[in-house]
Amino acid sequence: MCEAFITLATNDEYACGALVWAHSLRQVKTTKKIACMVTKQVSKQILDIANSVFDHVELVDVLDSKDETNLALLSRPDLGVTFTKLHCWRLVQYTKAVFMDADTLVLKNVDDLFEREELSAAPDPGWPDCFNSGVFVFKPSLETYKQLLNFAVNRGSFDGGDQGLLNIFFSDWATKDIRLHLPFVYNVISQAFYSYPPAFIHFRSQIRVIHFIGAEKPWHYGLDKFGQVIIHDLTNVGNPQFLQHWWNLFMTHVHPRLTPGESDFVGKLAQIEISHPDPEVSDESERQMAWERGQMDYMGSDSFEKIQSLLESKIKK
Repeated sequence: MCEAFITLATNDEYACGALVWAHSLRQVKTTKKIACMVTKQVSKQILDIANSVFDHVELVDVLDSKDETNLALLSRPDLGVTFTKLHCWRLVQYTKAVFMDADTLVLKNVDDLFEREELSAAPDPGWPDCFNSGVFVFKPSLETYKQLLNFAVNRGSFDGGDQGLLNIFFSDWATKDIRLHLPFVYNVISQAFYSYPPAFIHFRSQIRVIHFIGAEKPWHYGLDKFGQVIIHDLTNVGNPQFLQHWWNLFMTHVHPRLTPGESDFVGKLAQIEISHPDPEVSDESERQMAWERGQMDYMGSDSFEKIQSLLESKIKK
């Protein structure tokens, strides 16, 4: 029995997101395979990196919904190519899989998702009777793939993207079985922090996956000379610490392998320089994320002596 986490990259931007996502999974010590579907729009340079990071890379064709009217309602015409996500059902070498969008970031081990059945997903905050298709458990099947394609051609999608299509196809998700409803912590929409701040504060340590929805993605931001993310509008970010964690992973695992190459996007990322790194700020951010994953450094920075010293210094102030 072979199980895998699967994502999709339709261009170099999302491929960089997918690479960070893969490293976030490895950081939390997943025991599952990690696979990525890519289209021809991904450059050779990024594809070479992907082949060395993922257990499997699958080249797929772009499926476009051609539904410009509905997509316009979302102000996101780029969502049309997300129909390409349906190819994940063709990866029948896996007995069960978890699809995750390339703009997600894993904070805690989520291997327990494989104990769930198809189609398990978390409610979408915008309309909780629908699930958000950024994270879902499914069973690869050529028959299901064919049914989805036929359904897409004949019925389309109410939002022009894969989420509308999948919610119509799995229309009984809301009422069929509560066990198919993933807790929100498995797919936390970054902007949701502002809609219910007390809940975010209370459940923050339980968050397993962050989903950077919207047109502005982590890779669209920049870094200052200290390696800190430059943020101009917090309303599009949610919690800056998660965005910083994404960039810390990118600068550690992806950036060193980039060279000015075939796309302007990759070249721009490759030219990022941190001339005056501030390890204390970066280390503190990573330490807090590790603490929340349950990975305490009891022999080092999280030792009793260090904590006692910190408490005493605060009391004296």
